[in-house]
Amino acid sequence: MVILCFVVLLTLCLFLCLQLALGHGARRLHISTAYRAKAKVSMSRFEPTSFISYEKLQSNIDIVRKRLNRPLTLSEKIVYGHLDDPHNQEIDRGRTYLRLRPDRVAMQDATAQMAMLQFISSGLPKVAVPSTIHCDHLIEAQVGGPEDLARAKDVNHEVYNFLSSAGAKYGVGFWKPGSGIIHQIILENYAYPGVMLIGTDSHTPNGGGLGSICIGVGGADAVDVMAGIPWELKCPKVIGVKLTGTLSGWTSPKDVILKVAGILTVKGGTGAIIEYHGPGVDSISCTGMATICNMGAEIGATTSVFPYNHRMRTYLKKTGRAEIAAVADEYSDLLVPDQGCEYDQIIELNLDELKPHINGPFTPDLAHPVSEVGAAAQKNGWPLEVKVGLIGSCTNSSYEDMGRAASVAKQALDKGLKCKAQFTVTPGSEQIRATIERDGYSKILGDVGGVVLANACGPCIGQWDRRDVKKGEKNTIVTSYNRNFTARNDANPATHAFVTSPEIVTALAIAGTLNFNPETDYLTTPSGEKFKLEPPNGDELPSRDFDPGQDTYQHPPADGSSLKVDVNPQSNRLQLLEPFDKWHRNDLENMQVLIKVKGKCTTDHISAAGPWLKFRGHLDNISNNMLIGAVNSENDAVNKIKNHLTGEYGGVPDVSHLKPEISSDMLSVMLREGQRHFLGLEPRACCTGAQASGRESYNCQELRQNPWYSGPAPPDLQQPIRL
Repeated sequence: MVILCFVVLLTLCLFLCLQLALGHGARRLHISTAYRAKAKVSMSRFEPTSFISYEKLQSNIDIVRKRLNRPLTLSEKIVYGHLDDPHNQEIDRGRTYLRLRPDRVAMQDATAQMAMLQFISSGLPKVAVPSTIHCDHLIEAQVGGPEDLARAKDVNHEVYNFLSSAGAKYGVGFWKPGSGIIHQIILENYAYPGVMLIGTDSHTPNGGGLGSICIGVGGADAVDVMAGIPWELKCPKVIGVKLTGTLSGWTSPKDVILKVAGILTVKGGTGAIIEYHGPGVDSISCTGMATICNMGAEIGATTSVFPYNHRMRTYLKKTGRAEIAAVADEYSDLLVPDQGCEYDQIIELNLDELKPHINGPFTPDLAHPVSEVGAAAQKNGWPLEVKVGLIGSCTNSSYEDMGRAASVAKQALDKGLKCKAQFTVTPGSEQIRATIERDGYSKILGDVGGVVLANACGPCIGQWDRRDVKKGEKNTIVTSYNRNFTARNDANPATHAFVTSPEIVTALAIAGTLNFNPETDYLTTPSGEKFKLEPPNGDELPSRDFDPGQDTYQHPPADGSSLKVDVNPQSNRLQLLEPFDKWHRNDLENMQVLIKVKGKCTTDHISAAGPWLKFRGHLDNISNNMLIGAVNSENDAVNKIKNHLTGEYGGVPDVSHLKPEISSDMLSVMLREGQRHFLGLEPRACCTGAQASGRESYNCQELRQNPWYSGPAPPDLQQPIRL
């Protein structure tokens, strides 16, 4: 009895001491939480010494909540939780600029080239935050996965070697070509509830499906963060999307964002974070939430995010991150919006009433129910025949996506049917590729007529050596991608591209026409029997563990200071940056306007991808495509501007490259809309490209755009380059 009393007394004393140590603030930790807080949890298995700090997030949120004296949205919690100075930062949604401390950086291989070149020029020995490079943009789809990957490794050897060696020297993780698309790799390995990540690609918001604030930026912003400098972001407004009801039948997560895009249009989310909430959220898988957040870039949103729930917990555990799930559970109140928080705008969607959608052509906000797109095509003269169906990409390449598409394909195979259209499949990662191959999905999709492409961006960003139609030939393609601007996928401005879910793409590829609604219409077997497809089904996650496939990750060494990064001075792919001349401290006045852009001005229009991707590490060469896709407000023409020095008209790069002997006013660039991007460097090489009156004429207004890295190829490079 004495021993028992002693144990009870000791336990009580420990509890009281612990409570005194923790205090009586707004957040009282459970005892298990206090013990858990002592056991640090790594941000990822690749960075065992970089730890999650929910305590810091909690501290900053408490400071800001006390200052603002109001409930906070989830977006505000994560963003304000990463303030550099939460005590003194001015906070006014839509007006002030915030100085933030993101947790990590991710770069795709096209934009990583310029970012690493800029970081090298900083003279710093190592990146200040965990950072990674992902080789996904430079692999062109031609024949099939293995062949296309081997060719890309050969053609891009110089660039891959540079990125690999630069990553090793400066402490950046390197995902080799074939590892998968940056956003899928982030979701599988690096995103977690409450993290703030910036990535050099516009679809970085994909990570919002795991409760993260992931924002697409330009290379210069990434370099700031890697250098340990606070990152600036205009304090975003918050648009709330309240979901009720439950997804079912042919309706998928993709239909949520297709519907929202139709409501908000391509610019309705500009300057705002889209925050999904409400009881309908729980009917969507974690990867489905990622799909919705991914395509939020198409409405101009800063990013999109979902609140932490059991679907995210399950995904974390299935991808080997049970410890992160456990600590997220303990801090779950940080990872959901406060009761009574206010949004700048609210959209309500009833998932019970939502129908399958398909958006396009030529813009991702032209929304149609699938049941109506056939009639719209006939009315507008869009080609009804579907030439190619393409599934996968960073938007829709999860295990669930592939399973639902395979379930549709198997129904057709069981009836003796195959795709009438060409059909391609792009796995999002090596892990997805290996797992769907193991579980039989790849065989089903191949048997129905599909070609499995490399684990890369491929046709989604214009890396597609398409040969079934001639340039200028009107045709229709249907994809599960996120963007469908003119000539984006195949450099053919006459291609009518539509975006929808993978299961709808599969059904339309089997039917071979836009004028087919799988909910109501029938297919005909070779024997003449008519049958209707059943709604698709697919497991959210594999019943067995994911198959990781080949190991494609390169760890940076603990000390890379002795390593060397070589750049050939004669290279047309890579070019070391030279410092700017010292500012003469005189105002620049009476500058001539090079171009004032009207209408849509994405990076598709500012600096297209496709064949230009190979020059992303060479400032002089990539500057030759600056604004060649933008519409001149003076004459409504594309790539046709007036040279005010001669009175003649020419292309933007041609006019902007002045001859050295001309010492006149410098030129400036004016854009109608946009956000920051590394393209701000291009005017340095493009706006005059010469020394005028002894001054280097690079002083153009910085181009501000989200990094949308693909679109129409330039006039002289419309056909894919075969190297």
